[in-house]
Amino acid sequence: MKKIIISSFLILTLIIAGYFAFVYYVTYSEGYRAGELIKFSHKGIAFKTWEGELSQGVSEAQRFEFSVESKEKQVIEDLKDLQGKMVKLTYKERFATFPWMGDTKYYVILVEEPKE
Repeated sequence: MKKIIISSFLILTLIIAGYFAFVYYVTYSEGYRAGELIKFSHKGIAFKTWEGELSQGVSEAQRFEFSVESKEKQVIEDLKDLQGKMVKLTYKERFATFPWMGDTKYYVILVEEPKE
């Protein structure tokens, strides 16, 4: 009986650890978006996360919401400096997210100011 309980606990622990590793490390897609950076803020009650919004056109439907992980210090500083300007974002999309990482599944990993 004791072996069954220990085995069940180990299997459950491995499944949970596997899920967390899968969500964090496996990328569903990678891509680029360009537009005007209209919002970038540090928000949250229990977990403070960096969230932004990019306007890709005139209508409300053409907005791209994204998150930035706290470890991406250079990306955060670049986005703070470029608010209200045209930017090109490189992002990765995950299958899911965790509350302490951000509100969206899209994580910006690089910011560029387009060359005119």
